[in-house]
Amino acid sequence: MTSQLKLAALAATLAAFTAGCATYTGQTNDPNDPNRTKRGALIGAAIGAAAGLLSGDDAVERRQRAMVGAGIGALAGGGIGAYQDRQEAELRRETAGTGIDVSRDGDVIKLNLPDGVTFDFAKYDLKPQFYPALNTIADTLKEYNQTIVEVSGHTDSVGSDAANQTLSERRANAVSSYLIGQGVVRERFEVVGMGERYPVASNDTDSGRALNRRVEIRLLPLKS
Repeated sequence: MTSQLKLAALAATLAAFTAGCATYTGQTNDPNDPNRTKRGALIGAAIGAAAGLLSGDDAVERRQRAMVGAGIGALAGGGIGAYQDRQEAELRRETAGTGIDVSRDGDVIKLNLPDGVTFDFAKYDLKPQFYPALNTIADTLKEYNQTIVEVSGHTDSVGSDAANQTLSERRANAVSSYLIGQGVVRERFEVVGMGERYPVASNDTDSGRALNRRVEIRLLPLKS
């Protein structure tokens, strides 16, 4: 994809979720709601694929400049894998039993925060009982500060597109704001709401919708 196409795609996505910010009416469980379950929804790519739009060359370069300006040094190519290995191991250890899933895609570490442990249904206020888990994540991010932090919010297809878009944005902002409040450098963050556009499971079942309601965190190494 050319640089121009990447910028166009990013601009289109930003325009879409900005348009959804006007109002938030919440979700409904009314079985007669025509938006309740959108039959035939395509299953999206694996966890983190949507946030990959923010990982294009332009976005990464912009974030890298901001981080360097904030005094955060870049990693040398040969040491990136080992650095991420140590960070992944610590995150797995610290989040064990919390409901957070930690996975790895090359040099990118991915955390999946399901809404069942993070938020009440259709809400964007973090559950107080989830604070300790986020505190451990924040501590690890501060220790391993040479990474870009992408935070993306996702919903199921219950409710209107606009409501889901706004909810996803507010949930992503809630997680990123909490981590920043715990001392993680703001310049490291890219935050976006994806609404219901990138499911990882079918929205035709309760279990599938539960998987689709999530916040994802991707940790990309700051490369020299």
